Amino acid sequence: MNHPHPSGRLYFSFLCVLLFSLTSLQVSAQLFSQDSLKLISRQFTFTEGPAVNAKGDIYFTDQPNNQIWKYDTNGKLSLFMNKAGRANGTYFDKDGQLLVCADENNELWSVSENKKVKVLLSTVDGKKLNGPNDLWADAKGGIYFTDPYYQRDYWTRKKAEIEGQKVYYLPPGQQAKVRVVAEDVTKPNGIAGSADGKYLYVADIQRNKIYRYNIGENGDLSGQTKLIDQGADGMTLDSRGNFYLAGNGVTIFNPEGVQIGHIEVKEPWTSNVCFGGKNRSDLFITASTAIYTIPMQVKGIE
Repeated sequence: MNHPHPSGRLYFSFLCVLLFSLTSLQVSAQLFSQDSLKLISRQFTFTEGPAVNAKGDIYFTDQPNNQIWKYDTNGKLSLFMNKAGRANGTYFDKDGQLLVCADENNELWSVSENKKVKVLLSTVDGKKLNGPNDLWADAKGGIYFTDPYYQRDYWTRKKAEIEGQKVYYLPPGQQAKVRVVAEDVTKPNGIAGSADGKYLYVADIQRNKIYRYNIGENGDLSGQTKLIDQGADGMTLDSRGNFYLAGNGVTIFNPEGVQIGHIEVKEPWTSNVCFGGKNRSDLFITASTAIYTIPMQVKGIE
């Protein structure tokens, strides 16, 4: 009696999957060691929005407590700002100003080192934004930001004033007018730009996708391309063009959108990530009530 054997095609497919798995593990091991993940502190209500300054210090938010915190390159943790506009996503611009998605009144802020606040944007055509969530600034000083709608318990309003959840661009300059640059998304959340400023990456957390857009000379976006079949709350890139997506821990994808690693973070939710430290080679992770760092064998691009 003849016994059935797997066909050559099935055997080849199995070998390909096995080879890919082993290659991914090898690449992952070259990027980080899971055992090196370090808890810095667990004293917050919900951490978000990490950003790195020119020195490599990390600033991050504790939105429910309306605070912005600082973790410097010497490992010192300190409160930077109280009454921080219910800050969510943050980013340092080319002039060293901390850009803030101030969720309390749905505004964009610029905060100086001495904590002086400048409101950059408060309305669009007389209507309040849904709730600026995350942002990225280009080399010219223009600001891209996502505007999903998440009902907050500290808002008096119960519905959006603007139809749709979109990506906006605020050009540099005093008289600049904000404009929609992407509305072919459902619920945009995390956002990041490429090192050369040619591409913008947007996480559509509802569709569970990462999209890539071409950035035009005037800041407009074009050519939406699905890059990764996974969404993200926040994300960043390293100098090799790999993507770090926050959500269930931190999932790492190569520039072609293939998963090459996963950093396990034993918290209910990982909200965001950012490279920092003196050499920009420490990955800083905001995760629920805690913050973590993990040394990487690669540097960030910010």
